[in-house]
Amino acid sequence: MSKIDQRFFEDRALRDAARANFMADISHAKHVFSGKGLAGRVVDRVGEGAQDVFEVAKTQADDKRGIIAALVGAILLWLSREPVLELLGLTQSGSGADEEELQDEGEQPPTRDDPPLGEDPVQPEFEEASLPASEPGDQDD
Repeated sequence: MSKIDQRFFEDRALRDAARANFMADISHAKHVFSGKGLAGRVVDRVGEGAQDVFEVAKTQADDKRGIIAALVGAILLWLSREPVLELLGLTQSGSGADEEELQDEGEQPPTRDDPPLGEDPVQPEFEEASLPASEPGDQDD
C-alpha cells in the first residue's frame, strides 16, 4: 500500500472517531438541556437540600425536646384561648362586647332593617297622580 492510501485510511479513521465523539457530545447536550433533565436536576438539588434541613432539624429537636414541647403547648393554648378564657370566666359573650362599645360612643348597633352602606335610606314613593291618565280608547294602533 502506498503512503497516500495509508494516510487516507488514517484520516478516515480520525474523521470517523471525531464524528462519533461529536455525536456523543450532541446527544449528551440534548439530554442535559431537555426539560426532563433540567427538572430532574432541580428536583434532585431541592430534595437533597430538604433532606439536609430535615436532618439538622431532627438533630436539633433531639437536643431540645423540652423547648419544642413548650412551644407546641403554647401554640395549642393560643388556638384554644377562647374556650379556655370562657371556662375561667374572663371573657364576655362575643357580641355583647361590641354592643357595649357602640353604646359607650352613643351609637346604636346595626339592625337588619338598616340599609347597606352607600344606599339612600329613603325610598322614593310611587305617585299615581304623576302618571298620565290613559283610557282604553286613547291608545294609538
